[in-house]
Amino acid sequence: MSSLPPATADLETLIGLFYSHVDDLGQFTQRHFRDLPAAYRRLLAHTGHMTVTVEDRHASAVSVEVLQVIRSEHHYSRKILLRRTSDQRVVQFGIVRLALAPLDAATRDEILSERVPLGRVLIQHGVMRAVQLLGLWQVTCGAELSKYFQIPPGNVTYGRTALIYCNDEPAVELLEIVAPEDSFS
Repeated sequence: MSSLPPATADLETLIGLFYSHVDDLGQFTQRHFRDLPAAYRRLLAHTGHMTVTVEDRHASAVSVEVLQVIRSEHHYSRKILLRRTSDQRVVQFGIVRLALAPLDAATRDEILSERVPLGRVLIQHGVMRAVQLLGLWQVTCGAELSKYFQIPPGNVTYGRTALIYCNDEPAVELLEIVAPEDSFS
């Protein structure tokens, strides 16, 4: 039996890794998938990797920018941006907490190198994975999130919390917030 805390992808826990209060990032309201605008449903209400989904949506590969990291004996957490390689626009903000034990050394090392988006690493290394969608969120952007997305504070976008099982073990807790669709008009 593992002595690690259970992986849950709890919104407050994930945000609390990097922020004193949830409101420092934005205001979050849980939504049912039917309540999301169609474009956001396609982007968020699925059990696939967001790396692939945002690349398809934006017809561009994405790169990862790691903003902040927390390392412990059992976990690696990071606050990130995914940027389109075509023009460097931010298409997603994310917080990831990764349990290191379920991953082989090569996969772990590439993730810890912070050069490749997590989803791409898992796919390229052939890690058996399943994504469990846990929650969909309407997000009213706070100052920092607005800065990343280059929009005024108070604009609304959407995100999700999810859990990725690697080799049948809960390994990756995620908060993924996509840039507002109208910011690309």
